[in-house]
Amino acid sequence: MPIANVNGVNLYYETTGEGFPLVLSHEFAGTCQSWEPQVRFFSRRYRVITYNHRGFPPSDVPEAASSYSQDILVEDLYQLLRYLKIKEAYIGGCSMGGGVALNFGLAHPEMTRALILAATGAGTTGRETFEPKLKGMARQIETEGWAVVAERYAHEPNRVQLLRKDPRGWQEFVDELSAHSNPGSVHLIREVIIKRPPISALETQLKRCKIPALVMVGDEDDLSIDPSLIMKEHMPGAGLLVLPQSGHAINLEEPAIFNRALLDFLTAVEAGKWVVR
Repeated sequence: MPIANVNGVNLYYETTGEGFPLVLSHEFAGTCQSWEPQVRFFSRRYRVITYNHRGFPPSDVPEAASSYSQDILVEDLYQLLRYLKIKEAYIGGCSMGGGVALNFGLAHPEMTRALILAATGAGTTGRETFEPKLKGMARQIETEGWAVVAERYAHEPNRVQLLRKDPRGWQEFVDELSAHSNPGSVHLIREVIIKRPPISALETQLKRCKIPALVMVGDEDDLSIDPSLIMKEHMPGAGLLVLPQSGHAINLEEPAIFNRALLDFLTAVEAGKWVVR
């Protein structure tokens, strides 16, 4: 089992294929396995690196809440790339992982050839309902556990699209979610997702960011639409793709569209044809 000891924890990672590195950071409700459709596709021409964040076994699950924050997750990724002797890469992420990818790019632009930001920035708007709902979910996981909560969570309005499009994939999502660490997830909700700065608070940094960026969002993923528009408006190198009748897990819901759009983006970047204004 490939394990990197970085930033005081052991992180599980997978590396597949050869070529320029493409690093993908998973969402809160997923693991590195969430990127399987992309690993199989992009490892034909890239070295694809996926990993489990701290809090997601077989990576370590630190007991202290102080061991979790978005900045800590960004530092985990930085040290993982250093461990793998990667000096520059395409950096991508979905949801919580998209926040990690974006903030990694802002902190380490010299290591970031391009950014892939999928379903990123929930909680930027609608804080009056977002935060209480997240606190309630943390309490449910704490008291009932994922084994009980997972299927209910997978019926959320921005998750049922996967059920409609790919029932087998949806069940795999539920089964994997049921096995998540309860304490790890609670810490991630309270210390990362609730406390991370909204995308709107990053406007100054976004305007200075000259990194090519592909922003992708489903048109039924209500909490991620506004932050996606903010990134498109303020990032000089951002392009926006909106997937129709799609929810939060767009890389799983529409892998063919997602992969083709991402391949076209990377091809344009490599050809010097992606515009950074």
